[in-house]
Amino acid sequence: MKKPYWQGVFPAITTQFKRDQSLDLEATARHVEALIDSGVAGIIFLGSLGENQALAPDEKRRCLKAMVEAVNGRVPALSGVAESSTAEARRYARDSEKAGADGLMLMPAMLYRGDARETLTHFRATARATGLPIMIYNNPISYANDITPEMFAELAEVKNFVALKESAGDTRRITDLHNRVGGRYAIFTGVDDLVLESAILGIDGWVAGSGIAFPAENQYFWELTRRSQWDQAREIYRWFTPLLHLDVHTKFVQYIKLAVQECGLGREWVRAPRLPLVGAERKRILKVIHQGIAKRPNVPKASNSKPQSPRKAPAYAEPTARQAQRTPRRSSERRREATSHNPQAISHNTDHKALRLHETNFHH
Repeated sequence: MKKPYWQGVFPAITTQFKRDQSLDLEATARHVEALIDSGVAGIIFLGSLGENQALAPDEKRRCLKAMVEAVNGRVPALSGVAESSTAEARRYARDSEKAGADGLMLMPAMLYRGDARETLTHFRATARATGLPIMIYNNPISYANDITPEMFAELAEVKNFVALKESAGDTRRITDLHNRVGGRYAIFTGVDDLVLESAILGIDGWVAGSGIAFPAENQYFWELTRRSQWDQAREIYRWFTPLLHLDVHTKFVQYIKLAVQECGLGREWVRAPRLPLVGAERKRILKVIHQGIAKRPNVPKASNSKPQSPRKAPAYAEPTARQAQRTPRRSSERRREATSHNPQAISHNTDHKALRLHETNFHH
């Protein structure tokens, strides 16, 4: 069986802000260190959890460039592409490649519910603007555009589409994808509280959200699923699930940023129109987070991790000398050969009937 182009945990990281809502790139870079230390296989910047659409175009590019430098080639650095027009998506894809990104996570055009022809045209046109490998993101609950297994089969001829992130909230999709386009794409799940179920059905990776606040536990849980240690994985999952539920709510950004803050890995500041949590809602979410912290399991460090600073270390410690001295790699040194794929789609017609496990929007 051909090895997936990408596999493992690719967390969607938050974009850290200061209290005045300005970018805090140093704080974001420190969170990058904690995630890499935990053993993640890649990091996705500027997804919805990264508040992509709340950033000005120049801020997105400045953030991505700084984070490429922070990662410094240790794992693939991907950027979300969430634009309202195909022209802007193409422009951002080109700029991401120039900034040295290793890949893209491509969403449908924002603010418009296109039909299948329009959605496929948007994806194909954006892919033609770059040589970077691309993960296609399907999240019909949040974005009203459903990329079905049949549509993924139509896109299989585009060689730099190498992975897909499935967030339809219906685990039946995993099997439908295997039956329709099995082996063509690396299959990632993007729904935190369906990850164990998805892992049993067969996935290559996980775009984690809530786990960015608990990176060591998140990585250990994932590795248990890779070893088919289902009893141990189930035990961790039962502890983890109340925290994973934070990812599947309209205010998932605020919830997860609050968890990140309480775990000493960043701050909760968000950019308007989002506002920090207050009142009874804040107390309720803090209770979930604090119970998770109090009951967090002891897990071994990832085999490829470096010693981490204490969990409760101040979130705004000065950058280390190594961080300050990093220099970015040249884009040509970072690019992978996405065009080596030779997809062969398998025909299988499926009647999709979404099992919506959550009534609210979610995405990361």
